[in-house]
Amino acid sequence: MTIESYTKSPFLVPFDGSFELEKAPTAPPGKVPTKKKAKEALAEIVEELHDLQRCLYAQDRFALLLVFQAMDAAGKDSTIRAVMSGINPAGCQVFSFKQPSATELDHDYLWRTYRCLPERGRIGIFNRSYYEEVLVVRVHPEYLEGQRLPHRPKLGKLWKERYESIRDMEKHLARNGTVIVKLWLNVSRDEQKARFVARIDEPDKNWKFSGGDLRERALWTSYMAAYEDALNESSRPWAPWYAIPADHKPTMRLTVARIVRDTLRGLKLRYPELPKGEKAKLAEYREQLTGE
Repeated sequence: MTIESYTKSPFLVPFDGSFELEKAPTAPPGKVPTKKKAKEALAEIVEELHDLQRCLYAQDRFALLLVFQAMDAAGKDSTIRAVMSGINPAGCQVFSFKQPSATELDHDYLWRTYRCLPERGRIGIFNRSYYEEVLVVRVHPEYLEGQRLPHRPKLGKLWKERYESIRDMEKHLARNGTVIVKLWLNVSRDEQKARFVARIDEPDKNWKFSGGDLRERALWTSYMAAYEDALNESSRPWAPWYAIPADHKPTMRLTVARIVRDTLRGLKLRYPELPKGEKAKLAEYREQLTGE
């Protein structure tokens, strides 16, 4: 049995390969809540997430994997920080995947993320992920040289093989209790420009900016094509993608929080119940303790 983990959302990427990036909004549709109202609504959800995570941990049947992908300055770090602020650190693990190390390059491209998967009862967060292999590496195929692949077909076939491997892995994980939710923070090119300028103008944000950011920005069209293909090839009921408008950060964080909350609600989590024999002894144990 494969666990279907998707929840109703206007930002759910269809499972039939019909997603069109041009039609995906980068700004939130409809009336945008004030920053104060969005923050208050987020606080309520964060409180509920705290309770849901405790139940997830106690039940010890499912793991939740949240995969975040986005262009630079879309707000991955701040969104993870805001949405997961109420989660017990003992029940949550965050991993950030950047340029692979020499050790990682001596394994297949799924290895470095696979060994970081959350165990049952925990929430795992990937800040970037194995999808870099069909995004960054697709835009920069020269990176394949460092992977020393024993078999390297033409690029078109290579990407299809990687999509297939990713789908197979995600389906295997879902069948074994890992609930997968993938979130693409869809920031516009204009908004990215504004955030880059802010990083340059504000001294306490200078460290976030580098010349490499501009080199990647120049490849925007190639990245968008890679994202559209990746989302169409791998959004499935057991591993859905959500294309979240990211130009307005408060609304983006609220949207992400709602999706995570609704996903956990859908698991119908319950605290474990003691066997009847053990439950019957609780009064006796209590009497022993109070009589000390």
